[in-house]
Amino acid sequence: MLIVLLILLFVNVSKLKVSYNDRYFYLDNDTFEIGWIHSVEKEPWYETYEMRNDSLFLNETRFKTFGAGTPSDGTIIPSNDGFVHMLINQKMEDIHLFVSNNVKTTLYTEKSTIPLYELVDDYETVTIEVKKIPLWELLRGDGKW
Repeated sequence: MLIVLLILLFVNVSKLKVSYNDRYFYLDNDTFEIGWIHSVEKEPWYETYEMRNDSLFLNETRFKTFGAGTPSDGTIIPSNDGFVHMLINQKMEDIHLFVSNNVKTTLYTEKSTIPLYELVDDYETVTIEVKKIPLWELLRGDGKW
């Protein structure tokens, strides 16, 4: 029993933390996608992220048309779904999203669709980062999405 208690107190695990307006939740998955409607092109745009080795990576982006903000150094991945897919594989420190109802900024996981634009006011920031948290905090169940 003492060993289990020590493990719960001293073992840390890496989780993806989503913070906004002094609130937060942890994602159950190590991968997620952010989607929005491009403000100029008016087409959907998606970015796929993954937590690897306690770091956050932008793996892929996909969009309908080339225009403002299109990456120039990714590798195009063949697809038949009407989107241009680009392999990016770029390490990120964290993500600071300026969320807007206008572009319907949304976070997608394997199990959930989280409309971030409904959680915050227009042009507020949502931060996504890798955090080490004590195992006991994760098991408590607070703040999981």
